Amino acid sequence: MKITRVYTRTGDKGETSLVGGVRIKKSDIRLEAYGTVDELSAQLGMLVSMMEEGEERQMVVRVQNILFNVCTHLATDQSQTPLYPSARVPEEEVERLEERVDLLMKQLPERQGFILPGGCPAACQAHICRTVCRRAERRIAALAEVATVGTEVQQYVNRLSDYLFVLAKIINYNAGVSEVVWENACK
Repeated sequence: MKITRVYTRTGDKGETSLVGGVRIKKSDIRLEAYGTVDELSAQLGMLVSMMEEGEERQMVVRVQNILFNVCTHLATDQSQTPLYPSARVPEEEVERLEERVDLLMKQLPERQGFILPGGCPAACQAHICRTVCRRAERRIAALAEVATVGTEVQQYVNRLSDYLFVLAKIINYNAGVSEVVWENACK
């Protein structure tokens, strides 16, 4: 799709259009849900800029592409507009994330305890992405309470946060950076 003009002036009064042309307030939970997914994609773009070429970098770019589908799904009020094919998350994408998590976990030494987010810059960014992903998941769950949201979208975002957690761990491991295990200061 070619963009001919960036500004439309149609949102100047606090409303925007969904897929299919339905108008909603910019404060609507639906917009909050897909706006948070868009924010996640932008944070993932920062992560990609920090990563070396390789399978995990390609995987993160793939995730960004799938998140575009997620946004289209969330921006479609299915009570008024049918889902376009571009608004669907293929089932195999959830499985792909699970496979990546399992593969990466096999490469990591076993550790006990909770870890503090941190490490090298790319791992820190992966943790930021993970927390934004969890927020997106909460926003999507809230939307699903009042509107139709595909279970595959909820599953994908849930698995994505798991993948980002393990990705942060593997980035630190490959960089030779030790993670800091949480120590309960309230003993």
